[in-house]
Amino acid sequence: MAIPEQLLFNELSQLIERSKAFVATQANSTLTLLFWKIGKRINETILQNRRAEYGKQIVPTLSTQLENKYGRNFTEKNVRRMLQFAELFSDEQIVVTLSRQLTWSHFLTLIPLKNDEARLFYAREVLNRQLGIRELRKLIAVKTFERTDIANTQLAVNSIIPFNTFKDPYILDFLNLKDGYLEHDLETAILSELERFILEIGKGFAFVERQKRMIIDGDDFSLDLLFYHRTLKRLVAIELKLGKFQAKHKGQMELYLKWLDKYERQEGENAPIGLILCAESSREQIELLEMHKDGIMVAEYWTELPPKKELEHKIHALLIEVRERIERNKSLPK
Repeated sequence: MAIPEQLLFNELSQLIERSKAFVATQANSTLTLLFWKIGKRINETILQNRRAEYGKQIVPTLSTQLENKYGRNFTEKNVRRMLQFAELFSDEQIVVTLSRQLTWSHFLTLIPLKNDEARLFYAREVLNRQLGIRELRKLIAVKTFERTDIANTQLAVNSIIPFNTFKDPYILDFLNLKDGYLEHDLETAILSELERFILEIGKGFAFVERQKRMIIDGDDFSLDLLFYHRTLKRLVAIELKLGKFQAKHKGQMELYLKWLDKYERQEGENAPIGLILCAESSREQIELLEMHKDGIMVAEYWTELPPKKELEHKIHALLIEVRERIERNKSLPK
């Protein structure tokens, strides 16, 4: 095939592939909306009848009729999922928006979650990061919503750091660090697994520099890792600490952020923010220091992923702890 003909063939192939992808997306969206409407209509009929027995009878009857006529999509199990879908995602406009990128399988993964906030959080993650089912299940398994919620408790409504920017703790099991590792080992491991590290810290982060050198009053200082957040349009400084968080770490990060703001911040960018990653946090110190006012977040990092039950227990305990602390603070005299 001559080169011009090959180029034409490639161009036409791209057109066909894009059209096929569009048709598949439209088909998925239409099918998902159909399932939602079926679930909504059956729910309305059950509610209008106001008899529990009627609800138990109508679903098996209808599903059998629908399956006989339209196939396996309408088994009793699937129809009951449609009822749940319509009940849990009650706003049709939200369903229309989500169904443009979320498949029916995405929604089936979200339905078992225990609260609306978590479902919408993960739905937005799928939209923003174009996640498949496997990636979504991984986010849910490692408690991404809960860890983001824990980090958000450090922030106030008027905080420099937007909500949902950071997590606490971060799970860095993919670094495969051995016992007795040093800060340099941690930094090197992160850089060697940079893509996975960015996946863990979140969408929008782009690596800028390692050991960012700063000369202040003739003295050399080095920031461990410097990132840029494309969505927030700001530099993000990351410091790594092997031990427990100490109050002096705040002063160090403040100095780095002020230097970055003065010498590295470009026109149109927002003020830099900082993340201090520690092996163990000191939650009362962090609270007293009100670090969010200076654009600083402190989070733990875990180099091992605990077994599922242990992970659930640890994250649940952290959530209870931070929420109880917030409630105690509300009751204190101003």
